Amino acid sequence: MKRILFIALLSPLLFLSFFAQAQSARDNDQVFFKVRRLFNEHKADSIYQMTGEGFRKHVDSASFMSVSEEKLYPLGTIQEADFMTYRSGVSSYKVTYGAMTLEMLIGVDKEGKIEALAFKQYLKAVDDKDYVVATSNPLQTDFEKQLDTVARQYISKVNTVGLAIGILKEGKVQFYAYGETEKGNRKLPNEGSIFEIGSITKTFTATLLAYYVNEKKISLSDPIIKYLPDSVAANPQLKGITILMLSNHTSGLPRMPENFVQDPADSLDPYKHHTVDLLYSAVKDCTLQSKPGEKYEYSNFAVALLGNILEHISQKSFEAMVEEVICKPLLMQHTWQHIPEAQQRDFVRLYNEDGSPTPAWNFLAFAPAGALHSNTSDLLLFAKANMQKDRSKLSTAMALTHKITYSGTPKVALGWHILTTSNQPIYWHNGGTYGSSSYIAFEPSKEIAVVILSNAAESVDVMALSILRLLQ
Repeated sequence: MKRILFIALLSPLLFLSFFAQAQSARDNDQVFFKVRRLFNEHKADSIYQMTGEGFRKHVDSASFMSVSEEKLYPLGTIQEADFMTYRSGVSSYKVTYGAMTLEMLIGVDKEGKIEALAFKQYLKAVDDKDYVVATSNPLQTDFEKQLDTVARQYISKVNTVGLAIGILKEGKVQFYAYGETEKGNRKLPNEGSIFEIGSITKTFTATLLAYYVNEKKISLSDPIIKYLPDSVAANPQLKGITILMLSNHTSGLPRMPENFVQDPADSLDPYKHHTVDLLYSAVKDCTLQSKPGEKYEYSNFAVALLGNILEHISQKSFEAMVEEVICKPLLMQHTWQHIPEAQQRDFVRLYNEDGSPTPAWNFLAFAPAGALHSNTSDLLLFAKANMQKDRSKLSTAMALTHKITYSGTPKVALGWHILTTSNQPIYWHNGGTYGSSSYIAFEPSKEIAVVILSNAAESVDVMALSILRLLQ
């Protein structure tokens, strides 16, 4: 159910632009030590003066200062710093704030201006495999060779297993596979291989919301208490929350409900036992983390509640809504919450962050936040439909999901998060479970889309952004 772009400890603002080109790792080093000193002196304003135009398009001064003051300064000072890697113009460093260790990423342009700056959770380096991973990539074009370099940085790690990449450009669909659907079976994934897609599910939930808004069955401005049982709606904390806020993560609801407790017998299947009754019990007793509408805080809790409200107004299950409203019109025949028995043979084996087998997740009340399974073929159909405009009900709903509803950092529409390059929006979402990682993005102005599915918990976010850059 992770992760906002490079899920970082310091979400929501991750000071990041991987569309930069640095002169060398040495240039990054020189700037890094200045930035380290200025952070330790609490001079974030001086750091912002070192940023370039590309960085400032994504992050304004007020947002930079806000996160520095609220998230970084309280950690103390950077006491230790060690260089880790240099890739695609960006250097990473292991930095230690007292008892906390983070990874800091930095990249500068040829004028020495900061174009990439981020903090994320530090993870120990993962060893590489001692063999060359199989691929379907024919390596015939410069793009395919560049993509291979990027993909192998991921799939060569010992804790990754299989990788399916789908690309849409200029109306042409291409699929590239790496690794295996299960360790040792020597079977490449393909466009039909089924993966968990985790939080990409939220973009389907947002599409359903937009559909029912257009059908006049619900309004984005409706207070959520309109759709809650009286005993739940009585919680005064809920009065300022609208339906819109559940979708764009500004409701103030925490990431997870306080009563979310994993069953020790199913510790690897955390959502299996969380019922609708438990969900509404948590809503009834919840305390907000921030004032509704003011602050972005990623919330599985909020989207789960939204999905259950949609089930109530449609009188259909989440899975039935997805099938009827989205999958059937788009001829997406391999996207489900519950994989049919006849299709189980296409479901890949899942592996955790250590590369060990782990079971698939099962969902009850939290299905709208992360329960779907799909393949690269279906998800490219979904992305393509999001870029096409016609008069169908689904197309009109998708257009509504693209309208910016939160202009802070990150920018959010309905469900979709938004990057901007050359003043053109890229809509994206990622996902992850204990045994999968996924990413979908599309740029309507250039009619390009990328889908990446992995059957390992190792994040594919860096790879996804690198591939997007190759397509620019």
